[in-house]
Amino acid sequence: MDIVALLNEIQSIARTGLNFTSGSYDRERYERLLQLSVHHFNKFIQPFDDEVKLRFAEETGYITPKVGADAAVFNEKGEILLMERADGSGWCLPCGWVEANERPIDTVIREVKEETGLDVAVKQLVGVFTRKASAQNGPHTMVAVVHLCEIVGGELTLSHEGSALKYWRLEDVTHWHPNHNKYAFAARKMWQSDKLLPAISD
Repeated sequence: MDIVALLNEIQSIARTGLNFTSGSYDRERYERLLQLSVHHFNKFIQPFDDEVKLRFAEETGYITPKVGADAAVFNEKGEILLMERADGSGWCLPCGWVEANERPIDTVIREVKEETGLDVAVKQLVGVFTRKASAQNGPHTMVAVVHLCEIVGGELTLSHEGSALKYWRLEDVTHWHPNHNKYAFAARKMWQSDKLLPAISD
């Protein structure tokens, strides 16, 4: 098991235990597990900053994966719209975290508008993909809900979150943001099909 995935599981057990235990000794043990996981995350996740530590400390309830939503937008040539992330982590589909009281479909529409300036309509669910915690992926397991979208308005406009926007032939992308190549190829298969394909659960 990847060490970051192990630490993620330990901190999840500790945080969930702290939320539900009533015993003082158990609370001490869970707090120690949480401290150890945060301490060792710092060795494998760079930068593991104060904001991340605070988020660990403030999480309540049963600890679950983070949920994100992604949009696959193709032009008539079959090229996909990608954003080069400003943090240097590669080319990605327009995407973002699902906010409180927001449906993934609403997240997709909002994020595409914020990151590209385009208005889109969701055509189909491509799939639900799991990205486990790792040194490359970060300290959380996350679930990405990927949608096939079509442009209905707006003008292509780069946001502060990216350094470039471009329609790419999938095979030509040399630096993908983690897992986004998987999302893109699955979406293209659906885009090319003349029949409704079942959504993917990965």
